[in-house]
Amino acid sequence: MKFRFKAFGLHATCSAVALSLIVGILYFLWYRWPGWYLAGALHAVAVMVAVDVVIGPLITLLIASPRKPRRELTRDIAIIVLIQLTALGYGAETLWQGRPLYYAYSVNCLSVVQAFDIDADSLKVARDQKSELVPHWYSLPRWIYAPLPQDPDESDKIVQSAVQGGADVIDMPQYYEPWSNGQKDLQTQLKKLDDIQFFSVKQKALLKQRMQSLGLATDRSDSIALTGRAQSVLAVLDPVSLKIRAIIKPT
Repeated sequence: MKFRFKAFGLHATCSAVALSLIVGILYFLWYRWPGWYLAGALHAVAVMVAVDVVIGPLITLLIASPRKPRRELTRDIAIIVLIQLTALGYGAETLWQGRPLYYAYSVNCLSVVQAFDIDADSLKVARDQKSELVPHWYSLPRWIYAPLPQDPDESDKIVQSAVQGGADVIDMPQYYEPWSNGQKDLQTQLKKLDDIQFFSVKQKALLKQRMQSLGLATDRSDSIALTGRAQSVLAVLDPVSLKIRAIIKPT
């Protein structure tokens, strides 16, 4: 058993280091709060942990035996590692494609924009226009303003697309503008927590408790929802400077 546990420990340690390195880089560069929560990345990471840090080393614990020929043992472990690397690669690619690129203000709320939200056609159009806000593979999350285009026909087309579950203006970098350009409009959309429709009564009660614990007033018009595919959070801003004072989760 000593040999088995030694093999298990070595395998688990190497797996944990590899996973921590990949997830750590993605987290600290792209998924820092509130990106991880809004993107629902925990599910993908849970699968990666289950396969790479739990199941793989456990199989090694079961098959490792000092009586097994070294060549056969090496082959078996190599197969396990290959499966682990495949799962690790798939999980890393999933997280990479879902990494937050923007926190966009548009119309009446803030939304996270993930890499897979922006299709190739919109990206090409934006690059042809030489927009400074076009995302690149190395782009880190930025706060931007995404207004509807002034052309009413184009604007209506985008609204209809969004209503039907298609692309919205926040998915079209050709329309992006610097964050500062949307501040006047953003000020008009700040509301009291009770007036924000994105949260349930229970969630609002919890948000109020957390706001109070942070020393934030719960009856000021200084809040707006920040939405994601998985969850939404409450963003509390300074009504004058529009600097973000807190981002609070409702669960």
